[in-house]
Amino acid sequence: MSVSITFFGHSGFLFSDGTHTIAVDPFLTGNPVATISADEVNCNYIALTHGHADHFGDTIAIAKRTGATVIAAFEITEYLTEQGVSNVSPGNPGGRIATEFGWVAFTQAFHSSSYEGRYMGMPCGLIIHIGNKTIYHCGDTGLFGDMKIIGEVYHPDIACIPIGDRFTMGPDLAKIAAEWIKPAVAIPIHYKTWDLLVQNADDFQPSGIEVREMEPGDRWECS
Repeated sequence: MSVSITFFGHSGFLFSDGTHTIAVDPFLTGNPVATISADEVNCNYIALTHGHADHFGDTIAIAKRTGATVIAAFEITEYLTEQGVSNVSPGNPGGRIATEFGWVAFTQAFHSSSYEGRYMGMPCGLIIHIGNKTIYHCGDTGLFGDMKIIGEVYHPDIACIPIGDRFTMGPDLAKIAAEWIKPAVAIPIHYKTWDLLVQNADDFQPSGIEVREMEPGDRWECS
């Protein structure tokens, strides 16, 4: 089996096994680097790392149009229900949710989480098992020692790691994170979107790990 990976830009992705598709942090409207609109996104599931607008993004519009099930922290799913999103699946760090394509597990992340002034629960990372591949989307986070344990427990094939600095790890700490997680491939995220963030991945060079830089709109067939 294989998984198709499409990068929205910033921290957003589509992961598909050919039958089921999950959108992660679908921030498109207002995203200065996005190459597609929210109306072009079709998926069965949406998963959110946390509630900040640059990750929550177009979740409500996409979920209502497609009927996708939204997997997120309990507080986020409560808010979505209030907004008329009918299919939600709440969780929290340490938990795992079975899906039609495999499963999604929540990890901790060191950040914050709110939307329009409302508390949105704990920020999370996501472990997504789809197309016989395991993907660790770190979400927005600083470096923390349990990344070693996450790597040992889940053995991710791919890790999506923030490198933009200021709000997350910069390239130097992200390099350490990648070497602790030990994926075969690391995809740098949460950089270049705005001037405040690191503008290239030149200093993100973890030892023994392939770094795959993806431009917004890029698609990678990972087999």
